[in-house]
Amino acid sequence: ELVRGGVHLRDLWARRQATRFNGVSYITQRAAEAVYSPTGRRQTQAVIRYYQENAQMLREGLRRSGFRVSGGINAPYLWIETPDKKPSWEFFDEMLEKYGIIVTPGAGFGAAGEGYFRMTAFGCWDHAFEAVRRLKNGGIE
Repeated sequence: ELVRGGVHLRDLWARRQATRFNGVSYITQRAAEAVYSPTGRRQTQAVIRYYQENAQMLREGLRRSGFRVSGGINAPYLWIETPDKKPSWEFFDEMLEKYGIIVTPGAGFGAAGEGYFRMTAFGCWDHAFEAVRRLKNGGIE
């Protein structure tokens, strides 16, 4: 046991480690700090615009295909009413089999979600574009 001036090195080390690693990691703190730099703000705005464009494309494409759509304006999620009040899990199967598109059944969000499905704009633009194309053309080619 290493002791200097009546202080145990082990105790100093334990205190240092507890202080250093109590809470958010150092690298995460530095990343959070970088977001507020001019470069970080520009990069963050570019990412937000990218996903907003995905959401807009999905929203417009779904509406053109006859769906009733909510959301996707200031959030990356779109809520879509299933046609003919079809159960959301049944419509999930149809979207997967006919269109090759994976959606989130609304029933997974509780009873109020039944009759709806959710889509997300968090993805690459090409995938969002392809989903809209498949809906427009009536399925997988």
